[in-house]
Amino acid sequence: MKLVITCEHGGNQIPSAYTFIFKNQQELLNSHRAWDLGILDAFNFVKEDADFSKSSSISRLLIEKNRSLHHPNLFSPITKTLAFSVKQEIIEMHYLPYRKEVEEKIKNFLDDGDEVLHLSLHSFTPIWKDKKRTTEIGLLYDPKRTIEKFWVNKLKNSWKTLSSLKIRMNYPYLGTADGFTTHLRKQFPKNYSGIEIELNQGLLEEGHFPLRVKQNLRNMIQRL
Repeated sequence: MKLVITCEHGGNQIPSAYTFIFKNQQELLNSHRAWDLGILDAFNFVKEDADFSKSSSISRLLIEKNRSLHHPNLFSPITKTLAFSVKQEIIEMHYLPYRKEVEEKIKNFLDDGDEVLHLSLHSFTPIWKDKKRTTEIGLLYDPKRTIEKFWVNKLKNSWKTLSSLKIRMNYPYLGTADGFTTHLRKQFPKNYSGIEIELNQGLLEEGHFPLRVKQNLRNMIQRL
């Protein structure tokens, strides 16, 4: 088995060519709407255990790397009204290279006869629509895929032996919703498993997930 770990929402950076679009939007760029707070640090903590790892620090307010090209929220309200040519430039320069590199690496592993487990790391806001989210870690997967059910149960059981933090399946989102792993399942219907790991940003301490949380995450992955 080959382990792939990715992080699509690691930062809130805006390439210099597009900073004028986000003038006076710093507060928004610092919010959870722009990136997954704290997740890049967690990704860097565990990436050494992967056979291949990839992260992005470009804000999803420029373009959403975890959405398909046809998704209505591929571009944010700030970039959705840009000229078609500008949006195509963003796709060609900041969306396709990331997705293609991950996809090609997985294809190479599968062509070599390996099985691939892909863990996509994310974090989520603890308050959504005035409701508190009490789950600390979510595992998103497709319950119709036997191999993903196998891996997600191993991850869940490992986490429970390591931590008392509450874990929940397909929360706070459904693992079958449009996303990078959903796309990759269609590209690789055999021997590929895509699981998203979601950490609650309510656990953050001074912008970082505590060492105990990152260590438990790493131990959970290593136990696979």
